[in-house]
Amino acid sequence: MAGRDVLKKRKIAVLGSRSVGKSSLIVQFVENHFIESYYPTIESTFTKSVPYKGTEYDCEIIDTAGQDEYSLLGPKHAIGIHGYVLVYSITSRKSFNMVQIIYDKIIDFCGVMDIPCVIVGAKMDLKNSRQVTPAEGQQLAEANKAAWIETSAKTNVNVGNVFEMCLAEIEKRAPSKQPEPVQKSCIIM
Repeated sequence: MAGRDVLKKRKIAVLGSRSVGKSSLIVQFVENHFIESYYPTIESTFTKSVPYKGTEYDCEIIDTAGQDEYSLLGPKHAIGIHGYVLVYSITSRKSFNMVQIIYDKIIDFCGVMDIPCVIVGAKMDLKNSRQVTPAEGQQLAEANKAAWIETSAKTNVNVGNVFEMCLAEIEKRAPSKQPEPVQKSCIIM
């Protein structure tokens, strides 16, 4: 293995309301096919190696059960998670509104001001049923210092970009490799 970069491990949680397309997005990304039928997800984990800026990342992608305002986000959605993909359907105003609620719950649970996050408007192939405009999605992302993109798992549009953007958000917030020079002074009391 000498000379070969060791894979960097990253855990990404995919959250959002029920039936917004979380599983379809993940399966399209990992297995390159679209699931036509819908079975509610309890929780599944997928892994895929993702190249980003010359480094291979071993991504563990957690497909969560759909959230609603009464669902409990527990430690498993915060501890050890490096980045978040928050999904809404462009055909559902309610699922769009849930993104902010989920984001706020994660922030509260993690005790931080912002998190590495990509907000995803799914089902962009259903333009005729659109309830959420791209401008609204972008505005929500900007308000939360998150990245934003619209996708279609069905037509495989922007699916891979979601996870590359999530890695970019994670790396943007990672501590730099070069620590600041420490002043060499010693105080003894």
